[in-house]
Amino acid sequence: MSLEIAFKEKSPGVFIVSPIGYLDSETHGQLENKIKFLLESSPKMIIYDFEKLDYISSAGIRVMFVTEKEMKNCGGNVTYINFQPQIKKVFDIINALPSMRIFSNVRELDEYLDKMQKDVTDM
Repeated sequence: MSLEIAFKEKSPGVFIVSPIGYLDSETHGQLENKIKFLLESSPKMIIYDFEKLDYISSAGIRVMFVTEKEMKNCGGNVTYINFQPQIKKVFDIINALPSMRIFSNVRELDEYLDKMQKDVTDM
């Protein structure tokens, strides 16, 4: 099984990371290296897009938790979008969903972020 990783900068400091294929004990290092590279730029947000992720193991889940920890330490956020049913099931099983921000797609995320910013500026 293999893993490809696509990433793009959606806006300054906001990166979409799209693992494609299998994120497991053999491939998680690829994603870890990509995230380490992104963290060097002190991003504000990393968005994991799981639209083309077919499989995730505990090694892949560990990468998510490490990303969350590192981003929290530097004042950034991690969000998740486009869960495939089998990937969402894994997150449900480990009971991670309540502590993570998950959106169905980029549009929903953008609407949420827009509302958050308007709430702050309307104070």
